[in-house]
Amino acid sequence: MIKKNPPTPEAYIAALPEERKKAVSLLRKTILENLPSGFEETMGYGMIAYVVPHSLYPAGYHADPAQPLPFINIASQKNHITLYHMGLYASKELLDWFLAEYPKHLKSKPNMGKSCVRFKPPEIPYALIGKLIAAMKAEEWIALYEESINKRK
Repeated sequence: MIKKNPPTPEAYIAALPEERKKAVSLLRKTILENLPSGFEETMGYGMIAYVVPHSLYPAGYHADPAQPLPFINIASQKNHITLYHMGLYASKELLDWFLAEYPKHLKSKPNMGKSCVRFKPPEIPYALIGKLIAAMKAEEWIALYEESINKRK
């Protein structure tokens, strides 16, 4: 668990307890190797973040337009490492695919919230996460996001 808001992903990882550094580093590497073009790595809400930058989506995040459109975050928390993936919340098709694939990678049931998956190292299915990250392009995420926002109006 990080107590301060590190300014960079590298600083975030450096601030982790030794037993978490390897797992978070591998998760970050997996994301970066599979992240479609259009997304950028940054820090957001005290976590490592992958966002649609204002240069691609000038409107930004509806709750705070000064912020870029969030998509994925990773966080080391007290009892687990969490992958927040907004696409899992927004796309039933992607969620159904993920839930069908999960048992092929781990014997345990997924520990999930609405848009997050919690892992206890070393049980992190990096290959599955790589496929999940690659599954949605920035343009697809923007379209799902806008559809969701328009439903609220």
